[in-house]
Amino acid sequence: MGRYGAQFGPDITFLGVDRCDLDDPASYAGVDIVILGAPFDGGTSHRPGTRFGPQAIRMTDYLPHDGSRPSLALRTDGLQDLRVLDAGDVEMYSGDIETALPALEAAVTKVVAAGAIPIVLGGDHSIAFPDAKGCANVIGQGRVSMIHFDAHADTGDIEFGSLWGHG
Repeated sequence: MGRYGAQFGPDITFLGVDRCDLDDPASYAGVDIVILGAPFDGGTSHRPGTRFGPQAIRMTDYLPHDGSRPSLALRTDGLQDLRVLDAGDVEMYSGDIETALPALEAAVTKVVAAGAIPIVLGGDHSIAFPDAKGCANVIGQGRVSMIHFDAHADTGDIEFGSLWGHG
């Protein structure tokens, strides 16, 4: 990945899970989920700042500090049942969309090729495409399912002269 840990802010992991290094496949072999930060806002058409999203998400831990993270509905702890690691932030430069998005695609491809599910913390509208493409590189086009938390689907028509901006 070129970097280890956080690109913007302190080096903390999502929900305090262990760190892995995408350049060392042995560090995430056999895991269920790998968290990736996509600190990018080069496709933002109005208000920048989403590059700080991955660290803000990682820093927002409202759960008990005794290490338990029970589901209120299921009364189970997903982190006990699944092996989850955090690979830190993908190295992405906001002014360089031509290299940033392929870097994210490559990181997602590595995770899926290892048999894990990527969870990508963004980032702006433009990161949805390289996320899906990275999965499709391994499992095949037309076979990708995505859970996407956003105000809208980030799959709209070309606006402001760019496919990658504004969603």
